[in-house]
Amino acid sequence: MNALRTLLALLLAFGLSLGPTSVVFAQAPAQQTSAAGNDDDSAGNDDDSAGDDDDSAGDDDDSAGDDDDSAGDDDDSAGDDDDSAADDETEADSGTAVKSEEWFSSSPGYLTLLLLILATGGLMLYFTKQAQQGKEMFIRRMPGIDAIEDGIGRATEMGKPVLYVPGIDDLQDIQTIASMLILGQVSKTIAEYQAELIVSCCVPIVREVADEVVRAGFYQAGYPDAFRPEEIRFIASDQFAFCAGTNGIMLREQPATNIYLGRFFAESLILAETGYLNRSIQIAGTAEATQLPFFVAACDYTLIGEELFAVSAYLSRDPRLVSSLKASDYIKVVVVASLLIGTVLTSCGFDFFINLFELTK
Repeated sequence: MNALRTLLALLLAFGLSLGPTSVVFAQAPAQQTSAAGNDDDSAGNDDDSAGDDDDSAGDDDDSAGDDDDSAGDDDDSAGDDDDSAADDETEADSGTAVKSEEWFSSSPGYLTLLLLILATGGLMLYFTKQAQQGKEMFIRRMPGIDAIEDGIGRATEMGKPVLYVPGIDDLQDIQTIASMLILGQVSKTIAEYQAELIVSCCVPIVREVADEVVRAGFYQAGYPDAFRPEEIRFIASDQFAFCAGTNGIMLREQPATNIYLGRFFAESLILAETGYLNRSIQIAGTAEATQLPFFVAACDYTLIGEELFAVSAYLSRDPRLVSSLKASDYIKVVVVASLLIGTVLTSCGFDFFINLFELTK
């Protein structure tokens, strides 16, 4: 009996020991199945990841395509840069062409202008050489010269001075230079007539030059001792102060003849009106177009514009002045003839002549 119990206990113990083991063995395939399922899931995940990798690869392909597109854009921009560089080279070439056209213009008007300049220079050189060789060149005697001599003669008869005003501008002005040349001949004539001369100056340097010019005129006339330097007067540098001082000379000294030759401005009418009230003979001359009407209205005789320079050339007989005067006269004839010919041809419908003077293409 005890042996049976012991056997049953051993069997029970063995069964109990086998039970969990069998369960474990029974459950092991399930676990393996689960593991296999997990493996399948992991495989599925691997497939999904592979799909993701494929997607990422597709994304990489897309990005590669985008890179290709950007590379294409870079190529386009590079092409645009090449086009802009080509445009810059074209513009540079065109700029060079414009500059070359500015230096060497084929417009017929510039060629005509060049011929005119060369003709003027050639005539001046020719007449200068003729004057230096002592050949007599005809210059028409202008009425203004006779008026100056008549005024000096009247002052001599009346025993009154001659007032000479060389303008109010500086010595470098061409009108002042012409006035100084005329003053030399006027002072020589006054010395010959034994008359008195008063020179009223607005600029100090002009006063010094006038002093030397008048001194030389008296010396050429043979009366150097008759020169009185105190009669070459500097009045004032201010325009209207000079005008007031010169008017005072007119009212105090009462000159018989007033000569205004040079560059004048607003003081021209004031001086001319004062001389008119003093009943003096007045000869004026200027190249200022705005002052000519006042001199014409208030003076007995007026040298208009270029006549001032013509008188200086006539009286001084300087070869340079005479040659420039003769050359300008010939050029004036050519210009006037060209105007007449161009007017007639254009009226008849022929434009080829006026095209010779066009300065633009």
